[in-house]
Parts: sequence; C-alpha cells; structure tokens
Amino acid sequence: MSKITSVIVTTLGILPVLGLAQETDSAVDEAVSATEVIVVHGEYRRTPVNQVASSVAVIDRESIASRAATHTEELLNGLANINFAGGSSRARFIQIRGIGERSQFVDPISASVGILFDGIQYSGLGQVMQLFDVSQVEVYRGPQSGRFGADGLAGMIVLESTRAAEQSKGLWHLGIGNYGERQGGLALGGELGRLGRAQLSVYQQRTDGFTENAYLQRDDTQSRSERMVRLNVFTDLSDHWQVRTTLHQFKQDNGYDAFSLDNTRTTLSDEPGEDDLSSRAQRLELSYLGWNTSELQLSGSWLSADSLYSYDEDWSYVGIAPGWEYSSVDAYRRDRNDRTFEIRWQSTQPLALWGYQHDWVVGYHDYRRSVDLQRNFLNFDTYQPDQFNSRYSDERRAIYGEWTTELSSAWRLTQGLRLERYDNDYNDSQQVAAKPQDTMWGGRLSLSYSPEATALWYGTLARGYKIGGVNGEALGKVEGSGLTDLTEFLLARSTFAPELLTSFELGYKWQAPAADLQTTIALFSQWRDDVQLKGWVNRDQAFVGYIQNAASGRNQGLELQLQWQPSQVFEVSAQLGLLDTQIEGFITEEGIDMSGREQAHAPRYQGNIQLDYDLSDALKLTLQGDFKDSFYYSDSHFGKSDALRQLHARLSWQLAQWQLSFWGRNLTDQQVGTRGFFFGNDPRIEYEDRLYQQWGEPRRVGLSVQYAF
Repeated sequence: MSKITSVIVTTLGILPVLGLAQETDSAVDEAVSATEVIVVHGEYRRTPVNQVASSVAVIDRESIASRAATHTEELLNGLANINFAGGSSRARFIQIRGIGERSQFVDPISASVGILFDGIQYSGLGQVMQLFDVSQVEVYRGPQSGRFGADGLAGMIVLESTRAAEQSKGLWHLGIGNYGERQGGLALGGELGRLGRAQLSVYQQRTDGFTENAYLQRDDTQSRSERMVRLNVFTDLSDHWQVRTTLHQFKQDNGYDAFSLDNTRTTLSDEPGEDDLSSRAQRLELSYLGWNTSELQLSGSWLSADSLYSYDEDWSYVGIAPGWEYSSVDAYRRDRNDRTFEIRWQSTQPLALWGYQHDWVVGYHDYRRSVDLQRNFLNFDTYQPDQFNSRYSDERRAIYGEWTTELSSAWRLTQGLRLERYDNDYNDSQQVAAKPQDTMWGGRLSLSYSPEATALWYGTLARGYKIGGVNGEALGKVEGSGLTDLTEFLLARSTFAPELLTSFELGYKWQAPAADLQTTIALFSQWRDDVQLKGWVNRDQAFVGYIQNAASGRNQGLELQLQWQPSQVFEVSAQLGLLDTQIEGFITEEGIDMSGREQAHAPRYQGNIQLDYDLSDALKLTLQGDFKDSFYYSDSHFGKSDALRQLHARLSWQLAQWQLSFWGRNLTDQQVGTRGFFFGNDPRIEYEDRLYQQWGEPRRVGLSVQYAF
C-alpha cells in the first residue's frame, strides 16, 4: 500500500506541471479542431472521449490490429486495471478494478461488468466479443449503473461495429498462424438506395487450441471453430424519422479440455468437454428528429442464445488409479431468451433556464430474460447419472434521467439518477422455488472544469448496484445425504442481497495543441457494501457453489495513460494501473476468515508499453510489452497466479490497397494462469489438495493479408 500511495502522491504533483504546459490562445482550439477526435458511443450522446468525466479506455481499429487481436480477451492484458477469468474456451467474465464474476455453473448470476454490442446487451456472453470489422472497443471503469442499470456495477464494455460510409467499400481478410490458426473475413458497406447505408461483416476462425491430449493422442480437444455475421442498416424513413436495424448471429463450436492433473498443457481426459454457443439477435432503433430542440428514440432488441458447457470432471481416464478413481462428465445446457424495450427523450439543443444552459435525458427501460438450464452430471450421493433442471426469469424495469448544466464556459455539472425494480422467479427440479425482488437506485454526480478545449479536470461521485438472487444449488443439497452436517450453513445462504458500490473519482485529461502528446490520469476510491462473493463446499469430489454477502470491501487506485509522438515516424504510448483491494467480513465454509485479504483477480499493478516506428512509407513496426502482478484466483482459497511479462510484435507492409502483416503475441512463451482451483482431483496422490491452473495463450505467431476495395 505504501508504494501505491507514493505513486499517487507523485502523480498528483505532476498534474499542475502538465496544466502549466497548456496554451491559452485561440490557436489551441484551431489545432484541436483540425485533429482527429475519438468519439465514444457508451454515453447517452456520442461524446469526445476527452470530455467524458470518467475513466474510459478506447481501443480503436489500429490498436486492435497492432495486437492481431480477433477477440476482446486478447486485448485485456494490455489495459490498466482490467482482468479476465478463464475456465472456458473464451473469456466470458471480466473484472474491472478487481470487481467481477469469474465463473458460472448451476445458479443464475447477474454480471458486474456488462457487455453492449451494437446496442444489444450480451452481459454474461463474453464469447461474442469478436473483433473483426469492429470500429472500437470502449471500456468504462467504475460504476455505470446510472447509465446501464444493474449490469454496470463495476463497469461496462461497449463494442461498436464499423459504420457504413456513403461510398461503397469492402475489405477481404485472410490469416494463418501456429496451432492450426485459420481466419477469413469479408466486410462490405455502402449505399443501398432507399434502404440507406449498410455494413455487412462475415468472419470465420479456427484453431486447434493450445493443449495436447496424451490419452486420446489428439491436439484439438481445445479447438475453436467460430463464425459470425453482423449487419447494420441506417435508413432515413422521412425528413424526421430514422431507423437503425441490427442483425447478429454468432456460432461457436469450441472444445474445452483446459485442466491437467499435472498442471501442464498436456491433458489426460477420456471425455473432453465442449464450450458451444449459438446466438441470434435483432435490434431496431427508431429516432424522431422533427422537433427543434429534442429527439425521441424508441428501441427494442431480441436475443436468443443456446449454449453447451461441459467438461471431463475427473480430468483423466478409467484405469489411471484403480480403487481410487472416478469417472464423470458435467454438462450444462442453457437456453436464454432476452427482450429489451427502451424509450428515451433527450435534448439536442441546450435549454435556457435559470440563467444557465442545460442538456437533459429522460427514459424508461424494460428488460426481460428467461434461462432454462439442463444439467447432466454424476450424483455423488448415489454415484449414478442424474439430471437437474431449472428455470429462471429476470424482469427489470427502470426509469432514469440525467441533467447537465453549463455553469460557465468552463464549468459543467452533471446529475444522473436511475431507479430500477427487479422481480425474479426461480424454480428447479429439486423443488426449490424463490422470488427475489427489490428496488435499487444508482447514478452519478460529476463536476468538470475545462479551461481550454484541450484539458478537462473532473470529480465524479457514482453509485452502482447489482441485483440479489438465490443459491438454488445449495438449497437443493440441503437434503443430500452427504452434506447433512451442513444443512444449517447452506440454509443460512439460501439467498443473497443486492450489492452496492460507491465510487469517488478524480481525473485529468490533457492533449497538446498539435495532438503529439496526450495524457489521462484517474484516481479512484470505491466502497463495496454487501459484497457478493463466491464460496465453495468441497467434500469427496462433491462441489457445491454458493454466493454470500461479505460485510464490505474497498478498492482504490490509479489509472494513467500517456501517448507521445516525438516525430512523424515514431510514437510511444503507455498505460499503468495501480490497485489496492481488501475484503471484510467473509468467512469460508472451512472457517477461514478472509478479512483483510486482497480480492480475487485484482492484481496490484498492470500496464502496457507500446512503440510504433515507421521504417518507411510502407513499412511499420509495432512492439508491445504487457506486465501484470500476480493475483488470487478465488476469494475462498489462497492460490495465486504468477506475474505476467509478455512481449508482442507486428510488422506490417502497406502496398496500395494491400496490407501484409507478420505478428506475434507472447513471444517469450511465458506460461501464466487465467483461472485456478484449489482442491483434490488426482487419484494418483489420493486426492491431495493442490492448486490447479488453466494456462493462458502460449507463443502465437502468424501472417495476415488484407485487401481493401
């Protein structure tokens, strides 16, 4: 903590110096207007990122290409205070500033970090965050419930597809790499006559995966086969009416064979699992622009997602240790259906009132989700195959508003509030039924100061929330013959309360007049109340997960981003995240008090350094280094990852409409864990408890070719 404090104090000392570097004449505004401005889509209105009063990381198309990233998980190690969990073929769960889920098995959960893709809510379905023909990824740190609701407790990830240009354009993409990597994509966009402007993206990727199954003598049990189609159409229905039509389809047929009894990339599973997803989504956004000072937006979206997640529970084969072994496959098939409706009325011209200029937004949001689960597993009470079924419906209704006042040419005050009601219904085949419900509120209060167009100081007080729920698996196990001694313990955790997050953030954003130097600094302190933490009961290979509320938690730290271009051919960028976290009032089933310990998946530091050098007009070299501290895998045990130090490179050659790129990630081939469990699962050592880890991406190298037309 002393090191983090000293860095924060030093940073605060730097801020006034940076402020003195600002130019105050009219040439500043002219220079800024001549430079490219990054606009974010996650606010109520499209807003320049340097005018957003919160910590936002924006990864644009060029930054995505510099890492040869095909999925958002391949970007996250390079972002300050952003982490992710394995336990699947693709990262489904993200942690921001140390807050976020790490897995889902039996029980329904609510996301702490939401996902919005082209305006469609995919929270909990991180597999869909494919990056082909995505214009940018926006990562909002800190509570976003006032804007996005209950799924924005810790932050939000917003992805936006490339928007069609007025003239017809297209892009072919082909790629190959080690581990059987093959990629192919086509993007087409342009005018469609009376239908308006459209952008179509089609992409397919396949790889053999990063494990070898020694028992089956296969190298593709962790394979990925992923396909995607996205279509966005922007239509002017009349002078005053516009409509945006969005269609998505994602298809993933992925293997899952990640954990090894020997903690290597060589597995022994005789029945490898699957991690499949088939999803379809549609969204319509209708805008009325006929009023002089305001506009009305009506939107509706529909999502259907069928998934299968299964794994070889014993990670081995029959005959590995006669007399000790067991054999089991655990499979979870989920059918999810979402429906969202929203009506929003917002100003397009400032409202003059009480001597000030005001912008405003009011709206109503209605969200419905139903999830049917079928689980096929080995019942360790009877040692017979068994099936479990559950149905969960989630209904949320919210009203919200935001009011922004221009106190002067430099000062701005923003007040936002969201009131949300959830009514959920859970029932399962073990006769467990519950109806958790509550009313929550969140929002933000921001005061910003922008003395020039190139600088922004801000202070933001925000409150986020996350819905409560039911521990259906734990309740169902109360009557299990093997866990009768835990009846009272499990009954006391039958439900869990909503979690609240209060955050205070101070920030500074500055850009030099010529845009050759940019910096962003954010200091934050967050308080968690009724923290939802995952606990486990582990008895003789019978695992019961449950969520319980710890008393409180604290998360505080810093985010720093710097971009400097000292010459026309050379650019350096860097970002650093520092994080200090703590749990209070959490006792595991074994009676271990975790109070005072760091939270799970919350590394104390994390960052990235990137160098871009134009070797010639056509040749460009990019070098990147990621670094991340070790972190605890779970709140219920003390297993930790190793610290991360990885090097990436890309050499691209541009010739007219052709681009050829050679790329490499994790060039030093460092083996770093992304998910860890501490328990006994090896019959060869009589199920002695030990740490088991899923390993992240190994050394990757490849070649890609693009043709723009």
